[in-house]
Amino acid sequence: MGAGSALMLITAVTANESKSADSLCEQGLEFLSAGNAAEAARAFRAAIAADPGHVEAHHGLVRALRDAGQLNQSVAAAMALTVLTPEDPLAHTALSISLQAAGHVPQAEAAAARARILEWKAQLNAPPDEASLP
Repeated sequence: MGAGSALMLITAVTANESKSADSLCEQGLEFLSAGNAAEAARAFRAAIAADPGHVEAHHGLVRALRDAGQLNQSVAAAMALTVLTPEDPLAHTALSISLQAAGHVPQAEAAAARARILEWKAQLNAPPDEASLP
């Protein structure tokens, strides 16, 4: 097998893993919308197993665990999400919500403040909006 064939095989496997993770994530969202948080959590975990970097699956897992009343696990999943995407304000917001639900108010407020700071940094680094130019 040549180097080109190996690359095509690796690319095909990666694409299949991603597709699998995407379809598992979609299943998780369907379970969530049907009110079946436990099954949603299983689907999101399977999606993460297929693609550990699947950010949407991580967000879904945080929500499913919170909806299932597994608050400490939801906090742990949200913390893992902030490690995966440390500059994402939504990850820190998800952590804040899970911490709040688990009764960890000071930590929830700190996570919410981190989310705000990250959002402000993103706004400051964004190119100026053409509508606001003179």
